[in-house]
Amino acid sequence: MAGEIIYTYPIFKAIKNGYVKRLKAVQLNPKTLKFVRDESGVEVEITLDEVKRLGEEDAKFRRGIVTSKETLTTIIDASIHELNRLREETSENKLKIIASALNYDHCRQIVEAYRARGLRADYVHSREDSTFNQRVMNKLNQHELDVIVQVRKLGEGFDHPYLSVAAIFSIFNNLSPFVQFVGRIMRVIEQNNAQSILNQGVVVFHAGANIAKQWGDFQQFSEADKEFFDQLLPLEDFTPDKGGDTRTIEPTSGDDTDKIEVKSQTDVTLEEISLYEDTEALEALKTLQRKGYSEEEVSLAFKSLEPIYVTKQRERQAKRSSLDSLAMNEARKLLGEKNINPNAKGLDRTFQKTNLIYVKSLIDKKINTLVSMPSGSRSDFNRSQLDMIESNIDKIIGEVSEVIKNGKN
Repeated sequence: MAGEIIYTYPIFKAIKNGYVKRLKAVQLNPKTLKFVRDESGVEVEITLDEVKRLGEEDAKFRRGIVTSKETLTTIIDASIHELNRLREETSENKLKIIASALNYDHCRQIVEAYRARGLRADYVHSREDSTFNQRVMNKLNQHELDVIVQVRKLGEGFDHPYLSVAAIFSIFNNLSPFVQFVGRIMRVIEQNNAQSILNQGVVVFHAGANIAKQWGDFQQFSEADKEFFDQLLPLEDFTPDKGGDTRTIEPTSGDDTDKIEVKSQTDVTLEEISLYEDTEALEALKTLQRKGYSEEEVSLAFKSLEPIYVTKQRERQAKRSSLDSLAMNEARKLLGEKNINPNAKGLDRTFQKTNLIYVKSLIDKKINTLVSMPSGSRSDFNRSQLDMIESNIDKIIGEVSEVIKNGKN
């Protein structure tokens, strides 16, 4: 919009005055990364520079970064580490993670991964009805969740100060929606107190998602804001496979026809640059240096990113809990493909169920038949049965599609 700027109030000044949280960014920079394109089946290993280049140039690569299990779990582990650190520093267990997903299926995948690591996670999505979303929001407001996952659902005006870690699993092609999302963790817990340890926010993302390069609308910000967001996005090394380093920086003033699957990453390390000079911490580091410890030894001792251990029981429980969402989402997609109103009635010959509920019930029955389990026994499904369902879901949907096509119950 054309016009004359008569006054600007930099975000950095708002942070210094305690109006919004202090922020730092944790970028995951793999030293090397292996991935496979479905179209070739060939495994390719690339360096960090290539990860960044492909992140800039290849939309399918960016999508693979945020959806492949290898990189997705690394973002999850890093965000959990940051949440645990903040909770320990502040003694405030109400602090939470907000995650941005690509779509409905991706929401389910992220929620399942967090649950497998023992966190209370749920999602809100425009596909769900208001009753479902409100129930999730009630859990959030009553502090019964550790993680809330969404697809641009919780936007401008949404206020929950205890959101302190922003985990980015989606793709932002310009600055504005990114700032909107980051803004969800900028609401302060203690008003007008810049030094409060509660007023901290952390943004976690992967170098291959190309977030740091998309600043097309920076002209809307003052130079102070531009410097702030430039420094919010570090470009240093991180590797997410068996632990390692992330680069942590606090700002200072001044068409999918084929799929990319990431197979592994290596050498992840952590480095933090403080917003304010901490004389006590600097003196402690000098003491370590006098005793003969190198900077590298100190970094490896304190800043390695350890993967979150996932028990088989938790993983199984997470898969069970996501089955209902999987069936519901597949039912919605199937009705959408056939251009059938999900809220109308007609597919059910008794006219008791809506089309959506009816199709979901067909999918549920097919799932039970596949694993030879009766209705109502989902809590007894074992891991092999859950894996069988996941690998045969397309076949199940095909069979249900034929039922709808032929009008058979």
